[in-house]
Amino acid sequence: MTDVAASVSRRWPLLAVIGSAIGLLDRMPYALLALPLRVGAATVFWNSAMTKLANWDTTIELFTDEYKVPLLPPELAANLALSVELTTPVLLVLGLLTRAAALVLLGMTTVIEIFVYPQAWPTHIQWAAMLLVLLCRGAGTLSLDHVAWQRVRRLGGEAAPAAKEDRINEM
Repeated sequence: MTDVAASVSRRWPLLAVIGSAIGLLDRMPYALLALPLRVGAATVFWNSAMTKLANWDTTIELFTDEYKVPLLPPELAANLALSVELTTPVLLVLGLLTRAAALVLLGMTTVIEIFVYPQAWPTHIQWAAMLLVLLCRGAGTLSLDHVAWQRVRRLGGEAAPAAKEDRINEM
């Protein structure tokens, strides 16, 4: 502890506790933060897929009468949405092709926001925030993406990008 930190600690013990707490939070591995992001985003879209599958006739009616996605026939739009909602959540939970899955779901969220439910932006911005973090930072070290990149790095030298946590540990 530095002299300044010791002085602050003695004069304002609450600040020392807050500083310790912030230090602990700063050391939290990204992989532990990415897991709930992956599961949370996956749950939203998986639940939507299950609702569509529960009654396909109602799903087609919704795409025909309420959703009205431009340029696509309702049956095609419903099938595309269902396909995305069944596959990308599985990829997110496994941490496989995470950035690609996040990008696809960001696109879907954008279409929903612009063309279907623009008034639901508070919900959509939460989805987008989770997906943007996963797009920019990836799935973390607790993922199949990490395992795959580790294997690629072993087979091909250091050509594949190292996870940020790996680069930090090498410093």
